[in-house]
Amino acid sequence: MIKKLIAVVLVCMLALVSVACSSGSKTPSSDANENTSSNNESESTPSENGSSEGESSGDPAFMKFPKPVDVHIGMSVSPVDKTLPPGDSAQDNQYTRYLRENFNINVIVDWTAAEGENYNQKVSLAIASGDLPDGLVVNDRTYMVRAAKSGLLYDITDLFEKYASKQVKEIMASTQGRAMENASYNGRMVSLPNITVDTDGIYVMMIRKDWLDKLNLPVPKTLSDIEKTAKAFIENKMAGEHTIGIVGPDKNGRPYSTFLRSSNNRFGFDPVFQAMDAYPGYWLDDGTGKVVYGTLTENTKKTLELLARWYKEGIIDPELGTRDSSAEVVNANQAGIFFGPWWSIGYGNGDSFKNDPNANWQAYPVYSDDGKWNVRMKTVGTMYTLISKKASEDVAKAIIIMNNVLVRDEGIFDTSVAISWYPLRNVMAPADECEYEYKELWKILRGEADPEDYNIPGNPYKLMYSDAKAIKNVVKPADPNSEMLNVQDFDQTDFGKFQRFYSLLIGNRPYATITPDKKVYSVTYNQTETMERKWANLQKLEDEAILKIILGQEPISSFDEFVEKWKAQGGDEITAEVQAEYDKKNK
Repeated sequence: MIKKLIAVVLVCMLALVSVACSSGSKTPSSDANENTSSNNESESTPSENGSSEGESSGDPAFMKFPKPVDVHIGMSVSPVDKTLPPGDSAQDNQYTRYLRENFNINVIVDWTAAEGENYNQKVSLAIASGDLPDGLVVNDRTYMVRAAKSGLLYDITDLFEKYASKQVKEIMASTQGRAMENASYNGRMVSLPNITVDTDGIYVMMIRKDWLDKLNLPVPKTLSDIEKTAKAFIENKMAGEHTIGIVGPDKNGRPYSTFLRSSNNRFGFDPVFQAMDAYPGYWLDDGTGKVVYGTLTENTKKTLELLARWYKEGIIDPELGTRDSSAEVVNANQAGIFFGPWWSIGYGNGDSFKNDPNANWQAYPVYSDDGKWNVRMKTVGTMYTLISKKASEDVAKAIIIMNNVLVRDEGIFDTSVAISWYPLRNVMAPADECEYEYKELWKILRGEADPEDYNIPGNPYKLMYSDAKAIKNVVKPADPNSEMLNVQDFDQTDFGKFQRFYSLLIGNRPYATITPDKKVYSVTYNQTETMERKWANLQKLEDEAILKIILGQEPISSFDEFVEKWKAQGGDEITAEVQAEYDKKNK
C-alpha cells in the first residue's frame, strides 16, 4: 500500500514540477563530483537495476546491439581529478566497460581537453572546422545553435521518440516543454538537453564550523558578519601563516554566474551580490516591464566596491583570478570560507576530508542586512549532448541509449571513481530531486520510512532507492531529531557514499529547509540574433572590467565608463532585442 501511495504521489509531483531554471555538474564547466546523481551503491548489480531487463522485454531504450557500435567522442577532463584506478583511462574504465559489455557500445575517445576554457576552445574549433566527433557535450546553448546553423547536427527528433527511455521522457516532460525547446533548432530536436536540480543554481556559503567553534564565534549571517569572521580566521592563523579568509574564482572561474551559464558557479561571489540585491549577468525586469542588464545596475556597482575593499584588505584570496585551482586551496584546508552550490562540500572538496577527517564544513545562506535571503534561479539546463550529422543511425541510437543508461543505472557504479568519467555524461534529474531526497532520507534516519518503500521501478528520482538502502550505513546522527549534522556523524569508510550524503544532507540543507525570500529569474537564458555576433566581445569587456575593479587595478569610477562602452558596442541593440522578446511573451 505504501509503495502504491508513493507512486501516485510521484506522478502528481511530476505533473506539478516547474523547472523554471536549471543547469549542470562535473562537466566541461565545473570541477568536482558535483552531480545530483552520484552515488556508490556497491551492493547493487547491473541486473538488479535492469540492464538485462531491456533486452528480455524488447525495450529499445536499453537494447544490446547485435554487433559492436563504435562511438567516437570528445571529452572534458579535470586536471585535478585523480580518481581513475591505475591502468584505467578516459576510454577504458568502469563506465565504458559497462557500456561495452552490456550494450555492445564501444566508446572511442578521439580527444580530451582540460575542462573550462581549454575544452571550450576545442569545441569551438571543432564546430568551426566542421569536424565534430560522433558525440560531444557542450556547456552553453550557443555552441549547439552554432553547430545547428552550420548543418553539423543529427536530427534526432524521431530517434528520441523511439529510443529515449520512459524515465528520460518523464523527466523531460516535467519541464513543461522548456527542455525540449532548448534542445531544438527550427522546431527539430538536435541535441539531448541536461535537466538538473534547481539547487545547482542556489549559491550558499561553505564555512569551517570547527574553526568557528575553536574561536567561539557564531555562524555569520550577513556580509558584515562574514567580513568579521574571515578576518578572525586570518588573524588567528587557523591554517597557518597563509590562511585564506574567503576563496574566490581561479583563472578559469567567474565572479558570478550568467544567464548563459546560470548554475554550478563554484567559488564565485554570487551570494555576496545577492545579499546586496544585485544580479549581474542576468536580464531583469525592473518592476515596470522594462528589461535591464543586471551587471549595469547601481547595486552591482556597490557590491563591486565592497569586494574591492575586501580584496585590498586581504580578506579575499590574494591570488584571486590568477590561481590555477581554487579547489586545491580548499582541499588543502588553507581556507575558511567559499561560496558555491550544494555539491561543493562533499563531492567538491573530498580531499579536504581525506587530509583532515574532522574538517567540519557546513553550508548556510547569506542574508541581506535586513534579514532577507535572495537567490538567483537557473535555467532548465545549460549543457547539451551534440550528435554529429555524419554519425550513422546506429551511433545516434547508441548515444541516446548511453544517456538512458546513465539516468537508470548511475546508482550501481562506484562513484569514488568520479562519475564525470562516464562518456557523454549529461545530467537529467527532476528539478526538486535533491530536496525530495533530503526529506525522504531523513524519514529513514528517523525510522519513519523503510528503504523498500522506495523500490519503485522507473522512479524519476533515480537514486532514491539505492540511497535509501545505503543511508544508515553512512550517516549516524547523534540526534535523529535534529537535522544539523556534523562531519563526525558520517562514516567515511565508503568515501563515494560519504561524499554524496554529505552533499545532500549538509550542502543541500539550506535550500531544502529554508524558503528564500526572493527568487530572481533571468528574463531570458538564450541568445538573441545580435548576441550571436556581438556577445563574445561584450562578455570579454565585462569580465575584464569587473575583475580589474575587484583587484583594484581600476577605480570604482571606471564602472561608469564600462557601462557606456558596453551600451555603445552593441549592448543597447541587444537590450532592445531582449525587450522585444520579453514583450512578445508577456502579451
